[in-house]
Parts: sequence; structure tokens; C-alpha cells
Amino acid sequence: MCTACLLIVFVEAFINVLAGALTVAIFVRVILSWVPNLKLPFGLGDFVWNVSEPILGPIRRALPLMAGIDFSPFVALFVIQVAESVLLRLLPPPV
Repeated sequence: MCTACLLIVFVEAFINVLAGALTVAIFVRVILSWVPNLKLPFGLGDFVWNVSEPILGPIRRALPLMAGIDFSPFVALFVIQVAESVLLRLLPPPV
């Protein structure tokens, strides 16, 4: 397999893993918001907060609460899926 092909496969895998990790972080953050006394071991709660807040914070500031519900996780998940799809379509197919 050629070097360029390996690079394309690596970038594709990186995009998939990054989108998946962000999705999991947002889901965990939502669950942690539902159960406020739940503490994750090894500082995972802080890690999830630090990973998801740069994504959710700007969306939350731009999108007002509707009936007291924060829809920023839904918007963030949609944006992550669209960005992943667009980035993967921009990659040339490995030969």
C-alpha cells in the first residue's frame, strides 16, 4: 500500500475516533448533569467537562434555554456528525 494511501486511512480513522470520543464525552456529560451526585473515578468527570465545555459553551451562549431545557448537546451532536461526514467526503478515496 502506498504512503499516501496509508496517510488517508490514518486521517480517516483519526476523524472517526475523534468524532466518536466527542460524542461519548457529550453523552457522559448529559448523564452527569442528570445525576449530580455521581462522581467518576480518576478525575474522569473533570476530563469530560474539559473536553465537552469548549464545544457546548459557545452553543449554549448562542442558543437560549427553551422551556428550561438545554438543547446544546443535541446541536453539538448534530454538528459533530455533519462535520465528520463532510471531512470524510473531502478525503480522496484510498487506491
